[in-house]
Amino acid sequence: MVSIQNILDSATNLLLTISDSPRLDAEVLLAFIVEKNRSYLRAWNDKNLDETLVLKFETLLSQRLKGVPIAYLTGKREFWSRDFYVSTEVLIPRPDTEILIEHCLAQIPIDLPFKILDLGTGSGAIAVTLAAERSNTQIIAVDKSAAALEIAKKNANQHDCENIAFILSDWFSCVPKMEFDLIVSNPPYIPFNDKHLTQGDVRFEPKSALISAENGLSDIKKIATEAQNYLKKNGQLWFEHGYNQAESVQEILMYLDYSSVQTFADLAGQSRVTRGIF
Repeated sequence: MVSIQNILDSATNLLLTISDSPRLDAEVLLAFIVEKNRSYLRAWNDKNLDETLVLKFETLLSQRLKGVPIAYLTGKREFWSRDFYVSTEVLIPRPDTEILIEHCLAQIPIDLPFKILDLGTGSGAIAVTLAAERSNTQIIAVDKSAAALEIAKKNANQHDCENIAFILSDWFSCVPKMEFDLIVSNPPYIPFNDKHLTQGDVRFEPKSALISAENGLSDIKKIATEAQNYLKKNGQLWFEHGYNQAESVQEILMYLDYSSVQTFADLAGQSRVTRGIF
């Protein structure tokens, strides 16, 4: 028999070489296995675990030691204080995207109808969060991956978001002709040769949701161009993009005659979100 304390100490030591948060990783995995929260592990750290649980934990730990992201091992990731289902079919929601949520929410009235299009919804983190925070919105969430849409629908159901319609579509190709107050997207924006594609969690995420041609700007150009056929007058277009792409994204939007083009920084002070008004 092995105690919670011992198994966590051992796992933490093993994870030191591959994780920036080895103790947290160990606790999250073990809490998932024993179906308790992390505070339980600390309160009952002298409790022995039966062999079946230890073997399950060791199986997940071995995958984590190969670099598999915690979110893919547990099937969940917290975003905007909500748990979201994830799988290898979707990107893992990140804190940087919460900056996009924060700025979009500031533009959405609390008590008036408001139409939103979320392009490349993936797990649905953006659409579901906006829908949950602003129940007056009508949201269409689009993805070209049927598997991703199933995850997004599952998250919408989990958070009781009935104000979202999901459409299988390659960007605007199957979106009904209508006008939106706000279009938002966290599109693929990483160049094919970017070194980050071989590092960290990104190695395991779907490349179709990460990589874009033209130095990472192809999908942003396409969306910005076609969005003009779907935005209301003074409608807003919001992008999340790479830390070094702000100037290029601004140039794309200004070339297409968007006004009030502005970039906002993420928590690390890096340019991360850019908006234009049609």
